[in-house]
Parts: sequence; C-alpha cells; structure tokens
Amino acid sequence: MDFGNMMKFMGAWNTFRGNHPKFPAFCKAVYEKGIKEDTVIEIVVTTPDNERIETSLKVKESDLELLKSFGNMAP
Repeated sequence: MDFGNMMKFMGAWNTFRGNHPKFPAFCKAVYEKGIKEDTVIEIVVTTPDNERIETSLKVKESDLELLKSFGNMAP
C-alpha cells in the first residue's frame, strides 16, 4: 500500500471510529480473549426496512491461519 492510500485509509478509519466508538473496544476485547478453533461467529445485518440477514460460522484451523496472516500485514 502506498503512502497516499495509507493516509486515505487512516482518515477513513478515524471517521469510522468516530461514528462507531464502541467497535474498536469490541475488537480489542475479542483479540485479547482470542479466537480459537470451534469459536462461533454470528453476523446479523438489519436493513433500513427492517429485513434481517443472518449467518454464522464455526472457526476452523485454516481460518485462524488466515487471521494470523492478516496480523502479520500490520506495520
């Protein structure tokens, strides 16, 4: 990622944090607790017209490897 794109990302991330101040704390709590194999992640999206779209996934070892590779990308 070049410097200009990184600056755009950081600006967008700062805006996101301002709009959703509890989300970074949630992410930190999940990170500190650790995601282990067989952890279940549930996602629910509610549209403005109140339609719910839901899914869940059970974390596998290969998922953990992918998450670790994302962590290695951090500066």
